[in-house]
Amino acid sequence: MDITKEFQLKAKLMDQMPYEVVWVDSNAKFVYANDKFCNNLGYNPKECSKLSVLDINMNLTPQSWKDHWEEVMEKGSVNFVTVHKTKNGRFYDVEVHVHKFSYNGTDYLCAVSKEFTEPSFHKKIIDNTYGIANIGGWELTLLDGSIIATPCAMDILNVKDTEGLTPPKVIHRFKDSDRYRSLLGGVIRNGIPFDEILETNDTPTRYVRAAAKPIIKDDKIYRVFGIYQDISDIKNKENDLSFYKAVMENAQDFIAVYNKEGDVIHYNKSLLKHLGYNKEMLDQSKIFDIDPAVSQEWWATHFQEIADKGSVRFERLLPRADGTQFPIDVTANHLKFNGQDYNCAVGRDITAKKKRDLELYEALEEIKALKERLEIENEYLKEEIGNKINFKNIISVSEAYKNVLIQVEQVAPTDTTVLITGESGTGKELLAHAIHGNSKRGNRPLIKVNCATLPKELMESELFGHKKGAFTGATAHREGKFTLADGGTIFLDEIGELPLELQPKLLRVIQEGEYDELGGVKTIKVDVRIIAATNRDLKEMIREGTFREDLYYRLNVFPIHNLPLRARKPDIPILAQYFLEKYASKAGKGFKRLAPKTVERLMAYNFPGNIRELENLIERAVIIENGTILNPGNWVPEQENTLLSNEFKSFEANQRDHIVEVLEYTQWRVGGPSGAAKILNMNDKTLFAKMKRLGIEKHNSAK
Repeated sequence: MDITKEFQLKAKLMDQMPYEVVWVDSNAKFVYANDKFCNNLGYNPKECSKLSVLDINMNLTPQSWKDHWEEVMEKGSVNFVTVHKTKNGRFYDVEVHVHKFSYNGTDYLCAVSKEFTEPSFHKKIIDNTYGIANIGGWELTLLDGSIIATPCAMDILNVKDTEGLTPPKVIHRFKDSDRYRSLLGGVIRNGIPFDEILETNDTPTRYVRAAAKPIIKDDKIYRVFGIYQDISDIKNKENDLSFYKAVMENAQDFIAVYNKEGDVIHYNKSLLKHLGYNKEMLDQSKIFDIDPAVSQEWWATHFQEIADKGSVRFERLLPRADGTQFPIDVTANHLKFNGQDYNCAVGRDITAKKKRDLELYEALEEIKALKERLEIENEYLKEEIGNKINFKNIISVSEAYKNVLIQVEQVAPTDTTVLITGESGTGKELLAHAIHGNSKRGNRPLIKVNCATLPKELMESELFGHKKGAFTGATAHREGKFTLADGGTIFLDEIGELPLELQPKLLRVIQEGEYDELGGVKTIKVDVRIIAATNRDLKEMIREGTFREDLYYRLNVFPIHNLPLRARKPDIPILAQYFLEKYASKAGKGFKRLAPKTVERLMAYNFPGNIRELENLIERAVIIENGTILNPGNWVPEQENTLLSNEFKSFEANQRDHIVEVLEYTQWRVGGPSGAAKILNMNDKTLFAKMKRLGIEKHNSAK
């Protein structure tokens, strides 16, 4: 069996491979070619056996084949990309892997090749140019004149297919077609790359950047790669800049740009006109030459002030070339360009304005005197109002309430946590506003949260926020109140209603200034001042196990007890007058003041609902009464025979009395079906603990 038949027999296994496989001898002749290779090139096996590598690879010469053979013999295998020509003249790209082998003492090459399909490496690069930079790419193969292009390239030049981008046709898309023909000819024939901006024939015209470079292999140009980019917007902006420059040059105001050393970098025509300089004189001048009153020290300070503030406006006298002076209004602006600081000064001649100012001097003097008189009267009124109104919206003349306001004034400038206690309706929120408004955080937000109005299951999300998907219904990311209050103050009203399970999280915010969002993985740092308020006995809640003791002490750094209205009765008349004016205005009624009997009736009432109850009473009175003086009517509550504040017992004293009374009834039996714990609906151990805390023993049970 001759060697060809033996090779063919052994190659039967390779006919089913999805790649082109050939065996080649040292003379570049095909010893064997599989079916895939024959089919792709359009030859039958007999025709293939008569071909050489040089017949299908147009880039190959006898010398380059010899070099290639020696390279494979030396290295054992090589990989490369080349172009194959089919029987009918079509060219296509292939990736080739070649390795050597020997048979009966003779060396051969085995080449395995794969055709580049549409999603080839070069095609991917061209297509990706659109996504990367909104640039249309194209590639021209010189062997067969075929061209591929991205849709963006066709859109830019308004052609329907790639045929419209071939050199004979694409040149007519531009106004200067001869110029583009020359550029394309230079890159195709001589490998001269280009990058130019050309105008299209469209109406309105567009500006397109056209660039191309050759792809060279074995000193031959076999492809040209190029791009088109619509830069109409950029060119239009350049045209706009030219227009703005023309506007600046012809402005009546004079404009000059100086560097830090005082050199005149740029100026407009108006400056020459106002100063009486010629261009040669001004080009060689510094600010110190133009205005001798400007010293090195003043200029350095002035330049730094502009850099710090961004712009500075002032008036000064500017000398002309002939020695005369004229007043100018100058706005000096800080510019930064290419890392350098500049002073752009825009000046205006205000000679006419100064003349008008002089003519109005006497009238202005009269207005000035009147203004001074009004300011004195205004200061007097402020003092009068200040005696009644403290911290903007807190109204009080009560001596008893002064201590509360003093505490507010003391703690406001600090960042200390404040706990405001007091009955419902006493105005705890107003105190929180006063503390925040008079603090260094006063220009930042005061975020208010009423813990009593929030559903327990949503309270954590409301305070600390949540990520999308953190729980059912969390369809979007939401920032918590603590995030919104960062840099400011948060007011936690009704803090006693905060669930026990959330209290450690609040404690962490107070101690560490950080917390985690629901569903979040990153700890959030915040700088928040906390003001809390409650009408509940937090110490009792601690004893009952419903409020954390450590949290209480963290909140109670600076406690303020807000007095009930019955403890600050001198404030009742002025508060009632304030509410009367407020609601009379809203209702469109003519009430001016309270009748003395009305004030007397209000002063006799203890207002268990505090200021809120007083406000509601006055609002109701305005609705049902008429006239200019508010007289007492059915809207005034009946005087109650309530105990005075100094006759009240403390809550703990009342608790103690009640427990002792029950114990005496049960003959001091605590447990069991008829024991005191059963009557009080308490656990035996809880009652024993409470008795110990209140100091209740059988021998001192007397009330």
